Amino acid sequence: MTRNDLLEVGRRVRLKRNVRLLTRMLAQGIDGHRFDFYVISAAPEEVVLAALEGIVPADHVIGTKFRFREDGQIDTLVRVAAGYGKVAAVEEIRTRHIVPRDQVVYVGDGQSDIPVMLHVNRGDGFTIAASEAREVAHIAKRTIISDDALSVLVPVLEEIAGFGPSQIRALFEDQGLVIQEWDRVRTDWLTIRDGAADGVIRLDVAAGG
Repeated sequence: MTRNDLLEVGRRVRLKRNVRLLTRMLAQGIDGHRFDFYVISAAPEEVVLAALEGIVPADHVIGTKFRFREDGQIDTLVRVAAGYGKVAAVEEIRTRHIVPRDQVVYVGDGQSDIPVMLHVNRGDGFTIAASEAREVAHIAKRTIISDDALSVLVPVLEEIAGFGPSQIRALFEDQGLVIQEWDRVRTDWLTIRDGAADGVIRLDVAAGG
C-alpha cells in the first residue's frame, strides 16, 4: 500500500450531499454563533484529505497518520485517530482555540466515536449521532438521520441557536433548499428474555414523539 493508493481511495469516496455548503455556512457563522469545523477520522489521513480536497482545509483534517518510505510505501504508524485518539484530537483543538468544554459540538456515526462522545458529554458539550447504531444513538444527545450533510445543522440550530422549525426551514430556503420530510421519532431498544427458556427476543420499537 502506497500513499498514492490511499489518495486514490479518497478520490473515490462518495460524500453526502451539501458537505461543501455545510462547511461554508459554519464558517460564515449562524445568528451570531461562530464555528470552527474539523474532521477527525479513523481512516488514513490521505484518504480523508483526498475525499475532502477543496472542501475542508488540510490543517482541519485529522486522520490516522503513517510515515512513508521514499518509494511511497507505508513505513510506520505515527498516530491513530480512533477511540481515545479522537479524544486527544478534540482536546488539542479545543485547547488551541481556547474553547470551553461546554461549547464543543461533536458529530459521530460509529463505534470509534463512542469514547469521544462520552468525553464531550461529560464536559456538557453537545453530541449528535448521524447513525441509528444503538451504541452511538444511546450516547448522543440528539440523533439525526439523512443523506444530506446539512441535516446536522438542525439539532445545532435548535439546541444552540434556539431556532424553531419555521426559522430552520427559512434558513434552508435561503440556500435554495426545501425540507420535504421532517419526522421526529423516538426509538426504544428492548431486550426481552423468555423466562421459561434461554431464547432472547429483541424488539426495535419506533414511537412517535
